[in-house]
Amino acid sequence: MTHFTNHKKRLASAALANRQRAHRLFSILTGLLIFLLLITAPLPVGARGGEEVTDPLTMEWEEIVASARGSEVSFYMWGGSTEINTWIDMKVAEGLKAEYEVTLKRVPMDASVFVNKLLAEKQAGRDRSVIDLLWINGENFRNAKEADLLWGPYVRKLPNFVAHVDPASAATDFGFPTDGYEAPYGKAWFVFEYDTAKIENPPADFDELTAWIKANPGRFTYPQPPDFTGSAFLRLAFYHANGGHEAFMEGFEENLAEKSVEPLIAWLEDIEPYLWQEGRSYPRDSAALDALFERGEVDFSMNYNVSHASNKIATGQYPDTVRTFVPKDSALFNLHFTAIPFNSPNKAGALVLSNYLLSPEIQLSKNDPANWGDLTVLDPGRLDAADAAAFAALDQGVATLSLEALTSEAVPEISSEYIEFLESAWDERILRK
Repeated sequence: MTHFTNHKKRLASAALANRQRAHRLFSILTGLLIFLLLITAPLPVGARGGEEVTDPLTMEWEEIVASARGSEVSFYMWGGSTEINTWIDMKVAEGLKAEYEVTLKRVPMDASVFVNKLLAEKQAGRDRSVIDLLWINGENFRNAKEADLLWGPYVRKLPNFVAHVDPASAATDFGFPTDGYEAPYGKAWFVFEYDTAKIENPPADFDELTAWIKANPGRFTYPQPPDFTGSAFLRLAFYHANGGHEAFMEGFEENLAEKSVEPLIAWLEDIEPYLWQEGRSYPRDSAALDALFERGEVDFSMNYNVSHASNKIATGQYPDTVRTFVPKDSALFNLHFTAIPFNSPNKAGALVLSNYLLSPEIQLSKNDPANWGDLTVLDPGRLDAADAAAFAALDQGVATLSLEALTSEAVPEISSEYIEFLESAWDERILRK
């Protein structure tokens, strides 16, 4: 009997051990299955914890928005304007957080610097950057696109682009095809600024400007290229020295550039002794020129923002007698854009931010001189009646030229290859001579 009882105990013990082994095996297999599911399941596109698996270009917009929720998007952009930085940090960042639960991180960096950073990452095989969205255009866009540093084409994924933007208006960037790799962000016009309390009638054309500079030594200068404003002034001088822009609209021609740069250099050398500090130095950027203008050291400033002076008046930095003007055939204009790097870790967040920047609400806010004054890229004919009326009623500020005044003197940008050529020539033959 005892033997039988012991046998039953051994059987029971063996059965228990088998059940325990089975349970452990089941737990191991279950854990393995969960692990395999975790490592093979697509990550949310906006996730920061791993590589993106799902291509946002294959997703519906609602899926992209859902993937971006809870993520952080890094916006790399020029940081030289306090007004623009404040608008991004307050209006855009707060609205993006409230509407999409996406956190905006603004990172100030010049476009040429982040293009070089992306190029280094591309060469090193780094497929995850810290950059999600770029503020970019001109030669920096061309350089980035030709080096395969950008992701896309994506603009047709943006509901606000499809609904409110004329695609033809954003088809090129300084003559270079965008091909859907950039979303338009704002429209800029180049203007000169002056104080009516000091100057009654500003120069009507570049010939009069030349005469004024020589008659008022030390009272004029321009920012040092490649500062964006200084480079724009250089292009206007290039047009003036060559009798207009028309010869340079068919793309870059090196022989033409080499021949046409000579009259420009001659004009720059002619006015140089009459400039501020006799041309021995130049303001490092447009903000430095603004400071000279505010202190009364020079009588003109300039900016590639038609509402810049109105904004400065509103903030008390300029007297309310400051106004803007454009000499004949000198209202240079262009669009600026946003783009997504090839190795952005949060492409869904970048898409959501890029689309948000094209919303009528944000474009209207950006167009307000109290915030920035940057003109909208939205087509009024594609807006609903209420939004179109809001843009039409917007007070552009006392110093802002009308669209009609700008359009009547409008001149287009030349290709980015010309810009690089002119900036290099200025550096070699004016700055370093």
